[in-house]
Amino acid sequence: MPSFEVRTTVHSQLVDVTSQVSRIVADSGVSRGVCVVFVPHTTAGVTINENADPDVQRDMLSALEKVVPWRGDYHHGEGNAAAHLKASLMGSSVTVLVESGRLALGTWQGIYFCEFDGPRQRRVGVQVLNG
Repeated sequence: MPSFEVRTTVHSQLVDVTSQVSRIVADSGVSRGVCVVFVPHTTAGVTINENADPDVQRDMLSALEKVVPWRGDYHHGEGNAAAHLKASLMGSSVTVLVESGRLALGTWQGIYFCEFDGPRQRRVGVQVLNG
């Protein structure tokens, strides 16, 4: 499965990975099908959201911190239970249609790697299926 690395620089961060995924789709030669983006980490996720206004990413991280605060009454021994919970809320994969060899994202949509236990070096897998 094609993949690429993402290096995060802070504890919680959304990283726009749309261009890396788009490159893999273009290189695949698939004209029409689906693209699955998968994050094989239990304290990170992936989502699709607006990529025009950076305040959206800040608002998302702020809201997630309110819903699942880093310091809480958790029992997980490693001390990163909140990261596991946030990763589950965001999900470990997204699927995007491929049309004319390109991601069929909406005008304002981008694909975001979601870091909740950084900074770290992470991997993102991408599978492009003909269909």
